[in-house]
Amino acid sequence: MDNPFGTAGTAKYVLLTTFRKDGTPVGTAVWAALDDGKLYVWTVTDSWKVKRIRRNPAVTLQACNVSGKPTDDQVVEATARVLDEPGSDRTRTLIKKRYALPGWLVVTASLIRRGRNGTIGIEISPAQPQ
Repeated sequence: MDNPFGTAGTAKYVLLTTFRKDGTPVGTAVWAALDDGKLYVWTVTDSWKVKRIRRNPAVTLQACNVSGKPTDDQVVEATARVLDEPGSDRTRTLIKKRYALPGWLVVTASLIRRGRNGTIGIEISPAQPQ
């Protein structure tokens, strides 16, 4: 399996940093699943990170703990894309597979609580070299 994200590609929690209009970074610890050289994140549809990604797809990734504290110094620049419904369904499947029982429980509970449109997948690709 191709992993262009270093430790962030295999970490249990990933610090996903998005950027506000003024360039201020905002980091959030998320679950992520690596598949075919891309990282997939699952989140609430109306979250601020989704709004920021729609406006500016540039993100950074870093391995972290559950509270968002980085666990290493490797920061990876990447590009995020908000997925459509089939892509979000695929992301849910990847998260359930990667996180086993806890992933299945959280994703299933969210589907019951919010419905299929309440959460969305985000696909993250490594930044293109300049």
